[in-house]
Amino acid sequence: MRAPRARARRGRSSRPDRRVDRRDRRRDGGASRPDARGDDGGRLVAGPGRGRRGDHHARASLRGARRTRRAVSGAHAVRSTPSDPAAEGAPRPTVFALHGLGLTGRAFDEVAALLQPDFRLVAIDLPGFGTAASAGAAGVDEMADAVLARIASETVGPWLLLGHSMGGKVASVVTSRVLDGSAHVFGLRGIVLLAPSPVTPEPMADDKREEMLSWLTGPRLDPEHAREFVDDNVGSPWTAAQREEAVELVLDGSTEAWESWLLRGSREDWADAVGALDVPALVLAGEEDGDLGADAQPDLVAPTYPRATVQTLAGAGHLLMLERPAEVADAVRSFWADDASRAPLVPEHLARVIASDHTGARVRGAFAGRAVADDRTAPPRALTEAQLDTLRSVLARVLPADLGGLDLAARLDARLAEGTGDGWRHGDLPDDATAYRLGLDELAPFDGSPEERDALLTHIQEGSYTPRSDGLTARQLSLWFTDLCADAATTWLQHPAALAEIGFDGFATGGDGPRKQGFTRLTLGTREGWEGSPGGPSVVHESQMISREERSWT
Repeated sequence: MRAPRARARRGRSSRPDRRVDRRDRRRDGGASRPDARGDDGGRLVAGPGRGRRGDHHARASLRGARRTRRAVSGAHAVRSTPSDPAAEGAPRPTVFALHGLGLTGRAFDEVAALLQPDFRLVAIDLPGFGTAASAGAAGVDEMADAVLARIASETVGPWLLLGHSMGGKVASVVTSRVLDGSAHVFGLRGIVLLAPSPVTPEPMADDKREEMLSWLTGPRLDPEHAREFVDDNVGSPWTAAQREEAVELVLDGSTEAWESWLLRGSREDWADAVGALDVPALVLAGEEDGDLGADAQPDLVAPTYPRATVQTLAGAGHLLMLERPAEVADAVRSFWADDASRAPLVPEHLARVIASDHTGARVRGAFAGRAVADDRTAPPRALTEAQLDTLRSVLARVLPADLGGLDLAARLDARLAEGTGDGWRHGDLPDDATAYRLGLDELAPFDGSPEERDALLTHIQEGSYTPRSDGLTARQLSLWFTDLCADAATTWLQHPAALAEIGFDGFATGGDGPRKQGFTRLTLGTREGWEGSPGGPSVVHESQMISREERSWT
């Protein structure tokens, strides 16, 4: 929410969008090693196995790097053409939209229409506004509770959060609860924020706060003050019809809710409770906005969203979804196509189990973090760029070809950097990170035909390979490569989509309360009623495997 102010900075060109930071930490390790056998394409197919629960989702730490990306200027949004989710057989993503102070969910009507048919937008009236005006005053905590209850009742398939101003602060609290597992929902893929209020106290001059508080003399704002609020929050004049439509939205909220936000909600400091949120994030900010505009947003969002990209909308003010619905819709489409969608899809039946009280919060939070797309702009932390590229090439020969966009090599690099492996190594090998560096350097550039690469890996596994350098001996290379195969399969099986593929939901052992439901139907081939129908095979079929004689690195 922007406090009233005199307009300024007219006629400036749009600035490049800024990457406010890169993620420093990725999903952590923790599952036990599965058995594995190769398929007829020369890659490993992981078999079922029960592992220990994963560690907490690792929160991202901050670094100061900033990047430029693409600009959104005037009425022309620059974006790539996204793929059609429905055409690819994937469920249609849902966008849960949270409005700002003085507005209602109807503020997203035009954005919702522009996102059809590829996205389903569910606009939520926050307590005290629109259809929820009778709820009166509510703090950020209560608003987050209301949003999560609505998401839990609506969610089918992957979803995004879209938060404007006050709704942006609420969306950040909702995201933190999803990632720590305390919310009984699953499927979050990312967040789009429109001139968001930060999780820290919102920057607002005391005299402006007092001015708006002076408007609150009845159960609703009077039309004169509603028009003043709208005029102060747009970047350029509207038509009379556009202005009155916005004024109608402002009039559809209780002054009790206004007062609660101005005196309490906007001043609440959630920084410690929310922390740094390791999810794909896009922030749109108006060039003509005030305290929550393009100049302020990079610093405001960086501590909370280290993966965020900030885009500037030239000439726009604060009410972005009303002023620039086409640019907002285009930004959501591009964000989904270029970032948020690039992760394996978790089938609905398993997503419901993860969200249910059969799954503990710690496990649910770990799965929530692992289910979001990898940050492909983040630099490696334990390996060099060249070593990471070699690792990706090696993994393409030892795991299923289609990992749904999962960057397994980057996740292994993060495990090496964080030391969250399986807790042991062979006594003849150096520490894991050093062994990986030396082994990958020996394999580089790992080119040639698939058959040639497979032959090289076979020789390494058998110990018959003659090293070209003094890094690791033939025996050490064999031991390291055996570890690499197990690490790769373990990391893959930490993703809930991989567990769905092998028909495993043994993590759902009873949740966090005193009553531990567990499993009661233990007969082979039977399922609990709450497990739903599996979307993939419950076991790896024999026809998908090849013998050890055909592929030696099993």
